[in-house]
Parts: sequence; C-alpha cells; structure tokens
Amino acid sequence: AEQFISDVVKNYQRKTFDELKAKYHQLDLLLIDDVQFFAGKERSQEEFFNAFEALLAKRAHIIMTSDTYPKGLADIDERLTSRFDAGLTVAIEPPELEMRVAILMKKSEVEGAPMPEDVAFFVAKNVRANVRELEGALRKVLAYAKFSHKDITINLAREALKDLLSIQNRQISVENIQKTVADFYKIKIADMYSKKRPASIARPRQIAMYLAKELTQKSLPEIGELFGGRDHTTVLHAVRKIGGERQKNTELNQQLHVLEQTLKG
Repeated sequence: AEQFISDVVKNYQRKTFDELKAKYHQLDLLLIDDVQFFAGKERSQEEFFNAFEALLAKRAHIIMTSDTYPKGLADIDERLTSRFDAGLTVAIEPPELEMRVAILMKKSEVEGAPMPEDVAFFVAKNVRANVRELEGALRKVLAYAKFSHKDITINLAREALKDLLSIQNRQISVENIQKTVADFYKIKIADMYSKKRPASIARPRQIAMYLAKELTQKSLPEIGELFGGRDHTTVLHAVRKIGGERQKNTELNQQLHVLEQTLKG
C-alpha cells in the first residue's frame, strides 16, 4: 500500500497519471498489503478505486490484506470498503499448537540445530501469537544454547525465554480474562461464577472459559473451579462450542481476536 501511495504522489507531482494507469490497470494479479495505510489519503483512494474497477472489469485477481475486517477500516471511502466486502474475506489466524511445533522443528533443522520435540512443544505452548514471535523465540533458544555450549532442553528453553514467560504469567490469568470478557460484553464479573443461565450471561462465560483454556496453562478442572466450581465437562463443552463456532462465525472470530489482543497487551 505504501508503494502505491508513493506512486500516486510521484505521478501527481509530475502530472503523469497515464503512467500510473498503465502500471496498475493492465495487471493480471494485484497483491496489496496493509490496505489500512490508505486511511485519510483521498487521492490514493481515488486512484486505487479506479485501478480496482479496471481490474475487476477485466476479471483480474485482487488480493489484499489489512489488520482488520473491511467494515473496521477507518477513514476509507465507503465505495472501497463495500467492494472489499463483496469479495471473500478470510481471517488469518495464528497456527494451531501442532503446526507451531512443526514450524519450530523444521526451522531449527534448517538452522542446523534440530530442536527435540518435547522442547518444541514447550516453546509452542508458550508462544501463541504468530509465526514471527515463534521465530524470535526459536532464535533466542538456539543462540542461548550456542553461547552457553549446552544441549537444547526444556530447562534451557525456559531460561532463554524467561522474560517472555514472566510477561505472559504476569499479564494473563483466568481472573484477568474474566474481567476483560465481562467488561467487553457489559456483564458483572460475579456473573462468571454465578449459576445464572440466560444467553446474555452464559455466552460470555463460555467465551471466557475458551480463552482461559487457550491463553493459560490451567487444566479443565482448574478452570472449572475458577468459574464457580463447575465440572470440567462443562468447560470442555464451552471450549469445543466456541472453538467450533469461531471457524464459521466471522463476527465471533473478530470479537475473540480483539479480546486476545487486549489480554496480550
């Protein structure tokens, strides 16, 4: 997106908009990263709209990424966001645990220092945000092992990542999750422990249980205990239900994404 904006500015100064059209209107495929950077830049939005329409007319492919859903884009012309919404919108989620483990083992192998599977599981369970953070954690562990002349073990990984682990342990607790979810859905924290079952309370409670399982190291029985002494099967049901719905419900997925980012600070 920044490159497109730069091209618009350059051609605007030179009054050579035919060059801009020649560059962008004849493409077979346009890949635009960080669409949110168009916010507030009216001329760039106008030129992007023209390019979008030209490419659409010739049935070219347009693939865009942004840090939010089309409806959440601020200071972007409604003509653009409505067209973005007309396409297929897909949330790119952080990889699941098994995939994170596979990524760590593959990348460590490429680095010439294979990581044992148990260590990969330990790191993957504690680094959940995205692949970049996963790679950063891997580099820390490999560097620590190299400079201390030690084998890669769970204890070594724990030592290498102690700053990261202490931040996580300090910031994300079940209590913090309950408060954050209660504030988000405008219910009382006490409702998290109560036996009340109306949907306006039961739904946020299930979401909080799901996040507790995803973002903490607590077991199902431990989570149940912190939610008013509920049975672990109740927690498991909530985790499976919200996890399953997340794959199909775009609005729920976006709410969970906001909650996760809030909790991770």
